[in-house]
Amino acid sequence: MLKDLIGQLAAWYAQALDQGGYWVVAGMMALESTVFPLPSEIVIPPAAYLASTTGRLSVTGVVVAGAVGSWVGASIMYFAARAVGRPLLMRYGRYALLPPAKIEAAERFARRYGVLGVFVARFLPVIRHLVGIPAGLVRLDFLRYSVMTLAGSALWCAVLAFVGVSAGRDTELMNGSLHRLMLWVFAGLAVLCVLYYAFVHRATRDSGR
Repeated sequence: MLKDLIGQLAAWYAQALDQGGYWVVAGMMALESTVFPLPSEIVIPPAAYLASTTGRLSVTGVVVAGAVGSWVGASIMYFAARAVGRPLLMRYGRYALLPPAKIEAAERFARRYGVLGVFVARFLPVIRHLVGIPAGLVRLDFLRYSVMTLAGSALWCAVLAFVGVSAGRDTELMNGSLHRLMLWVFAGLAVLCVLYYAFVHRATRDSGR
């Protein structure tokens, strides 16, 4: 059943990319950079693989569309936080999937890493859609925020595109090998866990003392 569901989703995504092209990638990545729970890990790799095999899109175009989409979503978060302000966010943010604990964690992360944190955040699950909040609250220069967001997003999308193309060329994986799938999943989770511990866990723990 799970395999059938994945197949249906893959077919839907392929059709959506065929019809909407780069706009689909950019739109989904814009959502991913807000509070919408749509991981970039399931957006960019399949798009890059399809681009490398069908020729209707280019892998470079997918990376650019993903980076621009991420910047759009991150800009929405920045200006929303800047307009609303901390008191209202702390009081009503939970209704937009932003409970006080998440906001405080993002603030601690931002205090520790500053502008560099905007760049680093693009590689980190959860924190990537939160870093715009403290940036907007402290009115970080939008140009610097944009440069760091675009740079980090482009690099992250390039990594995901490479993974997508490489995974697509793994014949055992494409033939449905569960063992191969688990290897890819565990490798990806290991990298994300290391990044999360190195930057988010330590920052929020140490800054919270």
